[in-house]
Amino acid sequence: MNKRVDLTKEASSLIATLKEKHGPLMFHQSGGCCDGSQPMCFEKGDFKIGGSDIKIGEIDGCEFFMSKDQYEYWKHTHLTIDVIPGRGSSFSLEIPLGFRFIVQSRLFTEAELQDLVPIVYFD
Repeated sequence: MNKRVDLTKEASSLIATLKEKHGPLMFHQSGGCCDGSQPMCFEKGDFKIGGSDIKIGEIDGCEFFMSKDQYEYWKHTHLTIDVIPGRGSSFSLEIPLGFRFIVQSRLFTEAELQDLVPIVYFD
C-alpha cells in the first residue's frame, strides 16, 4: 500500500531528537493558523483530536492527522515532511531548536491512487 505521508532523513533525525526530549509525538497538518499550512509537532495527546480530524498515516511511529476539510483539498496528494532552519511562529516542538517542519507535496499517480493506506476517521 502507498503511504499518504512520508519524511526526509533530516526530518527523521529531528523527530528522533524531539522524541528523546519529549517522549512520544504526534503531528497535525495545520490548516492556516499561526504559521500558514505547516505540519505541527506536539507531545502525543497535547493536540486534541476530534470528529473533524482524520489520521492519514504515521511518520517514524508518530501519528499524522489533518482536518477533514483540509483533507478534501489534499486527498490526491502525497506529503513529504521536511525540515528547514528558521523559526516559525507556531507552537510546534521544533521551533525552540531553530528549525521548522515544512510539507512538500506532489500529486499521486493514477496507479498510486488505486492502493493507498486507508485514512482513519474519529467520531
